[in-house]
Amino acid sequence: MQTNTDLSLTQSKNFTDSYINIAAYKFITLDDTEAMRSIYQQQTLALSLKGTILLTPEGINMFLSGTRENIDTFLTWVRSDARLTDLEWKESISAEQSHKRMLVKLKKEIITMRMPLIKPELGRAPSVDAHTLKRWLDAGVDDAGKPVVMMETRNAFEVDVGTFNNTLDYRIDKFTEFPAVAAAHKDELEGKTVVTFCTGGIRCEKAAIHMKEIGYDSVYQLDGGILKYFEEVGGEHYTGDCFVFDYRTALNPKLEPTETVQCFVCRAVVTPRQQLAPEYVYEVSCPHCYQKS
Repeated sequence: MQTNTDLSLTQSKNFTDSYINIAAYKFITLDDTEAMRSIYQQQTLALSLKGTILLTPEGINMFLSGTRENIDTFLTWVRSDARLTDLEWKESISAEQSHKRMLVKLKKEIITMRMPLIKPELGRAPSVDAHTLKRWLDAGVDDAGKPVVMMETRNAFEVDVGTFNNTLDYRIDKFTEFPAVAAAHKDELEGKTVVTFCTGGIRCEKAAIHMKEIGYDSVYQLDGGILKYFEEVGGEHYTGDCFVFDYRTALNPKLEPTETVQCFVCRAVVTPRQQLAPEYVYEVSCPHCYQKS
């Protein structure tokens, strides 16, 4: 099996002047986040990394960009912490650093759900890897013959950039709305296998645990999220791109930046077609906020 490091070295053979972007998280009890913050700030500064690291009592989440050498040095350092030795990550490559500054933040949760009894560290919900999911979607059923249904856990504006075909999209505006939505639609999904998914795996991991607890009998999380699916099997059964929270805005199934941008004023997603509209003026307005400005 090819490791993260093996894959990264393979991907970067012809990109000696480019930057490596990583996304990584782990649900693990951290009771020293205040002390960790200053140490992580020092390490990222010394290695000229840019991005965001969230340190919380329930674990760590990071999006970082830097040179191949400095990213590898940082990951080796992070995994020297006994709590994080098995940290996994996803990678993409860009011509510029995908973030403009470096932030190390303290938060209460990796992703806010406000469901304190949901503790992925104590046991994950069942997961499905990218290759297995593709096989299920090819057939329309899982290995037990149950119809497979994809369920979004991302916010509506992210979904609009791209999603799996025929997915259940309940148009939530924030993740704290998901528990109520999942409960409201449980009965209509009886007898089906539901696969929750998100960008990198964090939201769908919490979502699937909650759904198991409220009585869904066949629910999985997509291991590694959309980005891992792109990395391993490409864009089959997916339409559009994947929204990411950095300057690139969206990645295509080849994990390449696209022409989609976010409005500087209202932060709405602006597609290449919408950028042709007269209402789109760089750093001034876009079709979403023009009438409100």
